[in-house]
Amino acid sequence: MSDMSDLDVRGTVPVSWARRNTYLVVLVVLPLLALPAGAYAAWGWGLGLRDLLIAAFFYTVNIFGISVGYHRLLTHRAFKCPRPVRAALVVCGALALEGPPSLWAAEHRRHHKYADLPGDPHSPWAHGDRGLGPLRGLLHAQVGWFYTERRRSSRAHWVPDLLADPDIRRIDAAYASLVVASFLLPAALGGLLSWSWAGFWTALFWGGLVRYAVVHHVTWSVNSIAHRFGHRDFTTRDRSTNVGWVALLTFGEGWHNWHHADPTCARHGVLKGQLDASAGLIRLLERLGWAHDVRWPDPARLSARLSRIPS
Repeated sequence: MSDMSDLDVRGTVPVSWARRNTYLVVLVVLPLLALPAGAYAAWGWGLGLRDLLIAAFFYTVNIFGISVGYHRLLTHRAFKCPRPVRAALVVCGALALEGPPSLWAAEHRRHHKYADLPGDPHSPWAHGDRGLGPLRGLLHAQVGWFYTERRRSSRAHWVPDLLADPDIRRIDAAYASLVVASFLLPAALGGLLSWSWAGFWTALFWGGLVRYAVVHHVTWSVNSIAHRFGHRDFTTRDRSTNVGWVALLTFGEGWHNWHHADPTCARHGVLKGQLDASAGLIRLLERLGWAHDVRWPDPARLSARLSRIPS
């Protein structure tokens, strides 16, 4: 494996000290604090059904927003849909607080260009496979790269199509407001359902803070776990894998090996038993007339890339 310290800087722009530290707080520190806080609160006071359902609802919205909106629709153009549906899916992704849509897509397109090679922004192989290298690589892929990377993907280079889209530009510009909405919406719902400030604050904690932390680490596990562990059914030049529990939590994203074999395919779980809820949502949208030109798996391409009989 090539030394990832010689990062290919083509298509990247420098990140200021202030922005890197903002990433450190919002994307690294707060989620890591929220998870043990949630565990402590659940152990000490329990988790009420109302807050659990609110958190689960927004988790579902966020995961579909990332997997279907940000990933399969914007980044890889696996299907097309009318502007209102497209905007709704992308807003659901923005509410996951993983960055404005154009920046998320730019990072992911660069990841595919250089997957597990110098230039990949978040490969778990960044520090090699000896000694502490695997552990350092996993931490880098999961959260570390947000702070340690001195350069981020250039949107002008990687996503000029999205920058030319007025709807995406508006959502990019409204991202700060969507960050606030991501916390206030579950809190307001909890307050209204309980008709109390107590319901507001508990929903803010569980449906806002803890939910956002869980969503982050679940989706980032595709970057780390699904490039380090699991099995490989298809031939790819990178080390992408399939991990069932990651696929379950990410609504199909954990079937990552086929995704790297055929990035524009709308379905990632293509083998028997590989449930893909995100593909199911796209299929539903297609049947409703809200999605078209869907790139479903090509049997010939699938057969050609199949590297072994799955166990």
